[in-house]
Amino acid sequence: MSPLPSSESSAACPVAHPLDQGPDGVNRPGLYKNARYHALRETDTGVVEIIRANGTPGKLVTRYDDVKEVLRQEGCSREAALDVDDVGLEGTLLGLDGDKHSAVRNVVKDWFTPQAIEKRRGEIENRAAMQLKAMLDQGDPVDLMEAFAIPLTLETISDMLGLPQPDRLQFRQWGEAFLANSALTRADTDASALAMAGYLATLIEQRRQEPAADLLSQIAVGGAHLPPDRLLMLPIALVLGGWETAASSIGTFTQVLLTHPYAEHESAYKYLIDHPEMIPGAVTELERMFSTSAGDDMPRRVMRQMRLPSGAHLQPGEVVIPSHDAANFDPRVFPDPHRIDFARSPNKHLSFGYGPHHCVGRHLGHMEVEVAIGLLIRELPALRLAISTHDIRYKAGHAVSGPIELPVAWS
Repeated sequence: MSPLPSSESSAACPVAHPLDQGPDGVNRPGLYKNARYHALRETDTGVVEIIRANGTPGKLVTRYDDVKEVLRQEGCSREAALDVDDVGLEGTLLGLDGDKHSAVRNVVKDWFTPQAIEKRRGEIENRAAMQLKAMLDQGDPVDLMEAFAIPLTLETISDMLGLPQPDRLQFRQWGEAFLANSALTRADTDASALAMAGYLATLIEQRRQEPAADLLSQIAVGGAHLPPDRLLMLPIALVLGGWETAASSIGTFTQVLLTHPYAEHESAYKYLIDHPEMIPGAVTELERMFSTSAGDDMPRRVMRQMRLPSGAHLQPGEVVIPSHDAANFDPRVFPDPHRIDFARSPNKHLSFGYGPHHCVGRHLGHMEVEVAIGLLIRELPALRLAISTHDIRYKAGHAVSGPIELPVAWS
């Protein structure tokens, strides 16, 4: 487990943000959340002055109730903070507020309800089984990310959208460039967005003329009233959000399960082999503790004076960054927060966000991870890491954290 926070004061201001930023300005988070989150959360109100890598000042909000308040309040605008974003989110669900956000979200929301996603469980299970068979046919050792996690999640959302099979690898390459927030320049990420938009413009026009039973047709027809830039950014956001985070979660959670003891078992993985009924709770707890979505990278600008539950005051014009990484370990909400507890209830973590901008694909992503972990537990009881857990490299300068590669073996 990560080291517990020290009791020393973290009042020195401003704090360099992101917290895992190296001297070169590149953020390099690892498996565990930076221990300084926990020290900052217990300092004064838990709202601390920061200086971001791009030079802009702001405030980091770390306590659970405060983070929820910032996420739900229209007075904390995503759209008004786009000028200080590290990733180009203009025109996306994550870059719009109020009625403009709702107009885009309403086009696709019925495809992502719990009921709609549950109807897809069978096809997701079948795809996972097919992908696992392909991985096993390769023989071990293999990279679980390339052989299983990424194909499963990329193909699932691509199938839902109806993206042509030959173009999916190119879309992945565009997406990886788009989500890089420090390894590439903003011009590079903008170029990736333009390439994706140009490609999708052709597909959307085709679907408008000849609709099919896929999500891209729903966007083309149901979103015909949207401005062209928002229409094009909608499937881009769904593809990127629909595979990168879920794939990284499958890899991260598998690493955790294989390397952490649980109850009387030498690993949490072996515990779940004996207690498969605990897999849903395990996935939820791992989402809380090992979230792969970089919520700290989505600043908001304060539009009116606010007083947070902690007593902290926010002033109009200030940039605030609500940290679900810190909030998910708030002992006021999660007793003994650094202990992995698959039976934790309630477990209302904030890894998928909260309020108007909560992740529209949360139920799909959760199901994909749950199906993937369940399949590995059932079919590969001898699964193990093929290298030391300390040698696993994590993505740097990226909006989604997680292992670059996860070499595993089973024979």
